[in-house]
Amino acid sequence: MCGRYAVTSAPEAIRGLFGYPEQPNFPPRFNVAPTQPIAVVRLMEGKRQFALVRWGLLPSWVKDPKNFSLLINARGESVMDKPAFEAAMKRRRCLVPADGFYEWKTIGTRKQPYFVRTKSGAPLAFAGLWETWTGPNGEEMETAAIVTTRANRMLADIHDRMPVVVPPDAFDLWLNCAAVDAETASTLIAPAPENLLEAYEVSSAVNRTANDNPQLVERQTAAEAEPVPQRPAQRRSAARPKKDDGQGVLF
Repeated sequence: MCGRYAVTSAPEAIRGLFGYPEQPNFPPRFNVAPTQPIAVVRLMEGKRQFALVRWGLLPSWVKDPKNFSLLINARGESVMDKPAFEAAMKRRRCLVPADGFYEWKTIGTRKQPYFVRTKSGAPLAFAGLWETWTGPNGEEMETAAIVTTRANRMLADIHDRMPVVVPPDAFDLWLNCAAVDAETASTLIAPAPENLLEAYEVSSAVNRTANDNPQLVERQTAAEAEPVPQRPAQRRSAARPKKDDGQGVLF
């Protein structure tokens, strides 16, 4: 899955990569979390458009958002069939600018965060889906989810899922819903190339959504790593032999 990510490149660099005409001046974000506003790029009237939407897709047919699960990710394997994503996959595909994402690996009794980014340091484009939800009083809210797929071999030891990374030469293939059908666009739903990304340990400070600073993406040294908690040894008391009741035991 993808539950946290960072977008830290200068607005001019993001604009140059995605090719939208708007000139938004947004600050770097080192710990983007669900329900927060996120930047997306979509095709509107044949032109790429920069927009801010809520991270957590809300299908148009939902009556009450309070009673609907927060959909921050859309599994690529079933995105063509799930009612929550089917319409968006056909007509409302978008790209999510990012400079990297976080994943957590279970080590002993704790979870160690990793930051995953391109080896070159260049920004990325995640495949996304967006929707417009209209409330009972006419209020509108635009929302989005990030499409995920199985992890590549580099990342599989950390987590079994990863965001779908769309290469620049395939931006139009994903964005142009009028000319490219969902089945054709779905061919982009695949793990990122093995040599594209790198992953390294970072501080557990990223676990708190309130933390949003450059230190979160800094590589953690072995000396800074948290020790793996050890379960205290249990004292064994001498047990009296049990009478054989004729029943076999497994443990």
